[in-house]
Amino acid sequence: MTGFFRTGLAAAALAGLAAAAPADPLPGMRGVDHIGLTVPDIDEAVRFFTEILGCRKAMSFGPFRDDQGTFMQDLLDVDPRAVINQITLLRCGFGSNIELFSYSAPDQKVVRPRNSDIGGHHIAIYVDDIAAAASYLRDKGVRTLMGPLPVTEGPAAGQTILYFFAPWGLQMELISYPGGMAYEKEGGTILWSARRPAD
Repeated sequence: MTGFFRTGLAAAALAGLAAAAPADPLPGMRGVDHIGLTVPDIDEAVRFFTEILGCRKAMSFGPFRDDQGTFMQDLLDVDPRAVINQITLLRCGFGSNIELFSYSAPDQKVVRPRNSDIGGHHIAIYVDDIAAAASYLRDKGVRTLMGPLPVTEGPAAGQTILYFFAPWGLQMELISYPGGMAYEKEGGTILWSARRPAD
């Protein structure tokens, strides 16, 4: 079990990407613009992303609702009476923007998926000094898991990771690979990296 984790949690995904046949690109695709997250308390979420992680708030807008028709269902595949109370967009360094949603809906589920559940997810933030970032999070009272864990084998060797949690349970990750990862030396597709955003 320990050997598996030492090869890196991302190694299997990277191997799968390398084996996949190239497809025609989505016309005009430039990259990931934003990641949308529905949060239980948008004020708490904005404070966490701005005051703890250092993202910057760009704008807020809303609410959106349709009390009579099916607009919300037709546009977003949610309950027709669902309400988006507020949307707030944040800029986080050189990476993807974060879009926070405050929803209320008659059929809203409040159980948060774990990484092992279908629909489980996390957001990884690249940092230059993962030991300093880990210490900073712990000093701020942020819940962290084991690590930072250096990956020393397999295609993801060279990265170091640490999982942590937002106050409402969103799983997040610190990641750092200042010298690159082993797979990069084999040629082929190189993952986009916040350490060289123009590449």
